[in-house]
Amino acid sequence: MEQRQEKFEALKRQLKELGSVAVAFSGGVDSTFLLKTAADVLGDKVVAITARSLSFPQRELDEASAFAAGQGITHLIVDSEELEIEGFSLNPKNRCYLCKTELFTKIREIAAQRGIAWVAEASNMDDNGDYRPGLQAVAELGIRSPLREVGLYKGEIRQLSRELGLPTWNKPSFACLASRFPYGGRITPERLRMIDRAEQFLLDLGIYQVRVRFHENLARIEIDEDGFELMLKREMRETVHDKLHELGFTYVALDLKGYRTGSMNETL
Repeated sequence: MEQRQEKFEALKRQLKELGSVAVAFSGGVDSTFLLKTAADVLGDKVVAITARSLSFPQRELDEASAFAAGQGITHLIVDSEELEIEGFSLNPKNRCYLCKTELFTKIREIAAQRGIAWVAEASNMDDNGDYRPGLQAVAELGIRSPLREVGLYKGEIRQLSRELGLPTWNKPSFACLASRFPYGGRITPERLRMIDRAEQFLLDLGIYQVRVRFHENLARIEIDEDGFELMLKREMRETVHDKLHELGFTYVALDLKGYRTGSMNETL
């Protein structure tokens, strides 16, 4: 606990030194914690900027907007349609690099127009352990990563968020819907909508942590341990199969390894 608090104090000192900051805000655990801390330290010298696109579900955008409004933080929404980026829809291995370069370039421009000194994003120390080409864009564009810079891990961020009373402290992890496709598999608006609707359906059934991976006519579902308990019921399995079949999948499979981040990177 003492080490966690030391990191938190270091984060607040660092943010104060930045003077003003535009936070890339998704409404997830990490960016909500970063935004709240920045706002507490810098007041109205903080703005939140959220990207609106097909790979970002409306529920996530709504939650981000509600949080910023509730905190009295200026919140800007920028249209950042990844599918318009050359090569993105072909889902190359550097897809995240292409997306982050485009997004953070736009956010830097907005920050400059508003006289804001820095742009910050909310990756944490756990992100260093996976294939994250988007972090290359972060480095190239001079974007600050305060949570990583002070050495905070996801578990510590959740605990600090809980101590701050943030509603996101136990929110399920989320990554953009483009991450549901195997590298080299084409990403289209229709396929993104299929994934979005499938995951929303499973969330509405009470499954806490879920990913629906797109393998052409097969949906591979990753769920947490509690989700497996729900899926033991024949009625539940039939309900899920019928809904995903209705959405356009011929086959629906449950991944026995369960939910994990970056499962598409297992082929690299």
